[in-house]
Amino acid sequence: MRVVVTGREGQIARSLMERGSAAGHAVVALGRPQLDLTDEADAIARAIEAAEPDVVVSSAAYTAVDKAEGEPDIAFAVNERGAGAVARAARMLDVPLVHLSTDYVFDGTKLSPYTEEDEAAPTSVYGASKLAGERAVLREQDNSAVLRTAWVYSPFGSNFVKTMLRLAADRDEIGVVADQHGNPTSALDIADGVLAVAANLLGSHDPRLRGLFHMTADGDATWAEFAAAIFAASDARRGPAARVKPIATADYPTTARRPANSRLDCGKLKISHGVALPNWRPSTEKVVGRLLENA
Repeated sequence: MRVVVTGREGQIARSLMERGSAAGHAVVALGRPQLDLTDEADAIARAIEAAEPDVVVSSAAYTAVDKAEGEPDIAFAVNERGAGAVARAARMLDVPLVHLSTDYVFDGTKLSPYTEEDEAAPTSVYGASKLAGERAVLREQDNSAVLRTAWVYSPFGSNFVKTMLRLAADRDEIGVVADQHGNPTSALDIADGVLAVAANLLGSHDPRLRGLFHMTADGDATWAEFAAAIFAASDARRGPAARVKPIATADYPTTARRPANSRLDCGKLKISHGVALPNWRPSTEKVVGRLLENA
């Protein structure tokens, strides 16, 4: 399977290159200057066509959640129009598409995990731009699966796990938000899930494999619980660790509002695709171990 993925430096793109190669797939990552999602649609289509995909994975996105509040035009240019252009290119090439989206399409007021049937109501520019991107993708390419994921971390790029380990090197105690709930999800596990979904789309025309799905790790946590697990895994390997001081969202103000509950129900993905990501705790331990080894 020849997988063309948009974005070269993102956590999911880099994880796809690693996991795809390990599974025997050819993974081609397209980034600037080859592919710029703010370009005209024709330029985006030419770049994807030149890469000769069997399947396209649309993972490139504008992900600066707080910064997006001040530059919505750029966020929507990338996350809506760019994503739509990628989907259109896949349709023109007659190849399936897997598109990555986010838990931030929800407002976080529901008390239980969100399903694909729940109404999206983003509270941030980033969330609104990603929701618009989902709709553009599904409008442009019906041979597609849109996968919402959440709280992504990995050995690559910038993420919560890396931040916690860096802070613990200099501090004995770290205040971490304890009233937001979600599903910490390894990008390496996401990559495995994406590859499985892509293979299913290539192997079957079943409409139940197309559409909108949630794909996060098994289990949920608060940011404070996630941090405590990171420090426990690091301490067991003689790495940096700190005490976690649970704090409220109000004690850590951000420009963009985060959902208090962004837990996602992934039952539809398991039923339709036979895909279920592993629990977040062992995956966190693996990523922490890799980061400490690389350090």
